[in-house]
Order: sequence, then structure tokens, then C-alpha cells
Amino acid sequence: MQARISEKRGPGFVPLAIIFALFVLFMYGPMLVIVLLSLQGPEGGLTFPMRGFSLHWFGKLAEGLGVVDIGAALRRSLALGAAVMLCTVALSVLAGLAFRKKLAGGNVLFYIVVASLIMPSIIVSLGIGLEFRLLDTGIKSLLGALGMDGTLENYGTALGLFTSALGAHLTWTLPFGLLIMFAVFNRFNPAYEEAARDLGATPWQGFRHVVLPLIAPSVVGIGMFGFTLSWDEIARTSQAIGDVNTLPLELQGLTSTVTTPSIYALGTVTTIVSFLVMGLAIGLAMLLARRRKG
Repeated sequence: MQARISEKRGPGFVPLAIIFALFVLFMYGPMLVIVLLSLQGPEGGLTFPMRGFSLHWFGKLAEGLGVVDIGAALRRSLALGAAVMLCTVALSVLAGLAFRKKLAGGNVLFYIVVASLIMPSIIVSLGIGLEFRLLDTGIKSLLGALGMDGTLENYGTALGLFTSALGAHLTWTLPFGLLIMFAVFNRFNPAYEEAARDLGATPWQGFRHVVLPLIAPSVVGIGMFGFTLSWDEIARTSQAIGDVNTLPLELQGLTSTVTTPSIYALGTVTTIVSFLVMGLAIGLAMLLARRRKG
């Protein structure tokens, strides 16, 4: 009887549950609305009520949306996201290892990296775009001074997917990767490495066979953050990508020109890709954690 009384929910449970449900609805309701409206029939519109139920607008999306090459934009976003993910993981792990020891100027370096989180994204994008335009001017001046007229005529710009856009995205993803890595190494027990050294392991062998397997789930999480943050980034990309667009930029432009549910189909596809990446990352992290315990 006493156990049942102790398990009785308090008077604040129902109000808090209602607030939580409203919060979840506020967070995921728009996503659900987009998915539902993308599943309309050929007579569907941009608002409720739904007219029919089919995959018609996904077929229209596959055919293309006017002059916009959705497939090319999708491939660019996937390629950029993969590059950002790899760079974020590599640089975050290396920085985490470096900051385990006291570095001269380490605090200043840390604050410089994290400061990009508080800078307005559009200002970061504008600054990077300006830097690369100045770089273009310098390169053209150098080519002209060297008499390389043919190369100068064919030169376009240094702005691009894997130059300025990659750098812009890293200003957003790297601080998150660093913070996660610092938290991981703050809890890391150095006794494992000491044991490996006592057994004759080199520093590289100790990292590969001891440190990396222990931090692997966190590394996977950093990779997931890197890809997903890059995948839907608009502001930091807008002024720093050059003559091409990523999928989010194309989607933003289409919101003012496309008047059919195909725009919702595109939003649904991008959401599915995000959830697939998160699902794969979570599954891989759980597998690595299970293998470590086993």
C-alpha cells in the first residue's frame, strides 16, 4: 500500500505533460504538415484541406522544377556535407588530443574558434566572400604580372563548394565538434594509455587500438553534427559559394516561385535524408558502444 502511494503522480504532472506535448507539437508540427501536404493528389494545393492522397508531387519533383536542377543541387549538398563531416571529425579529434596538454596561447585559440558561434551567420558569410574576392583580385594581378594571359582569361573565381563554402560551414560545425571532444577527453581515463605504453605500444598504436575505440561513439556523433549542420545551412552559404547553389539555397529560392505541393515534396525529401543520417549515426554509435563493452 505504501509503495502505491509513493508512486502516485504529483499535482504538477498533468500541467507539465500538457506543456511538453504543446512543445513537441510546436517543434514537429510544421514538419508533419509539410509531409502531409506533399502527399496530395494532382489537384492538391499549398494549403489545407488535402485533395487526394498520392505520390504525384514526388514524381513531379523527379521531373524537375522549371530551370532548377534539383538533382545537381542535391549532389552538391551531399558532397559538401560529407567534406564538412570529415574535416570536422579530423580537426576536432586532433584538437582534442592537442588540448589534453597545456598549450601556449591555447585559451586564446579556443575562444577564437568558439567566437564564430556568436557571430551573425550572414556576417560570417559576407566576410568570407569578401576575403575570397580579394584573393581573386590578387591572383588575377599575379597572373597578369607573370604574363600568363591564357590562364588569366580562363580563371573564374576561388569561390566554390570546397573552398569558401567549406570554410564557411566549418566555422559553424567545428566549435560544436571541439566542445564535444573536450568533454570526452575530460572524462577519459589516461590509465588505459599508460597500460598500452607499458606493454610496448607506440603513441600511434596506443591511439589506434586504445583511444580511438573508446571515443569512437563520440566521434560518430561529431560526424553526424557536422553533416546535419552543413546539410541545412543557408546563411553561411549564401555569400560564400560562388556561382552554384546547394539544395537549401535552391529551396529558399523556390519558395517564391513554385506554387504547387512539389515544394513540399522537396522539403520532405530533405527531411528524410536528415533522419537517415541521424539514424545511421545513432545505430553506428550504439554498435561501437556495444562492441566496446563486449
